[in-house]
Amino acid sequence: MTTSLSEDSLRNLVAPSQKANHKFAARYPGETGRRQPVHTVYGGAHLFKGDSAARLGALALRSLEQFGPDPFTFAKAIALPGADGLPDSSSVGAADLRAAFERNPEAVKSVDQPAWLAHTIYSRVIEKLQREAVEDFRIDYEDGYGNRRDAEEDGHAESGALETAAGMANNTLPPFIGIRIKPFNEELRERSVRTLDIFVSTLVTKTGGKLPGNFVVTLPKITIPEQVSLLADLFADLEKSLSLAADRSGWK
Repeated sequence: MTTSLSEDSLRNLVAPSQKANHKFAARYPGETGRRQPVHTVYGGAHLFKGDSAARLGALALRSLEQFGPDPFTFAKAIALPGADGLPDSSSVGAADLRAAFERNPEAVKSVDQPAWLAHTIYSRVIEKLQREAVEDFRIDYEDGYGNRRDAEEDGHAESGALETAAGMANNTLPPFIGIRIKPFNEELRERSVRTLDIFVSTLVTKTGGKLPGNFVVTLPKITIPEQVSLLADLFADLEKSLSLAADRSGWK
């Protein structure tokens, strides 16, 4: 095979990237295997309460009861496979299938898979909405909040932190939670940093030095690497000022 690059020249050329790759691998060895949320709900910070996730779950259940009150109606609404052939929800056949499913789901699966699928998915949806309707919630100080007077956003940064502390105390927060601050452009950077500082400082003071598990700060509309570097530096300063462990799993 014909080549033009010598081994010596290649060795010198790849050395910087090899060094950088090794440094990256040491800092970020790969996914941890920890749970990742399947969705993130963004809600305006002015509306957030410590039990917002539970309230959203209750609203979802009421909506399901109104528009999908039984497995067959639900299956037809979302077009589950074979749903078109399911009996009318008020029919005797539907009642018989429901009773059979409650007695022995696997027996229904062997004779009527669409009915089994409808009942299985429906029961799992209800269980999920009752137990954990929201997996990840972002208290939003950006698009879902807008631009407001400084005093108003200061107040909502503080109240959002206090509600988060209440949710921690009452065990009503979702498994993942965090805030979305404003971008670090020239117009909004100062406001964004102040909101971050007030929120985290108030929260940590209220909880005696703790952040929620899987706490995340979302920085939107990044345009240059220096904006990310600034956020990392702010984290380091907050960790030092508030005596937060730099490697704690909940601080991202």
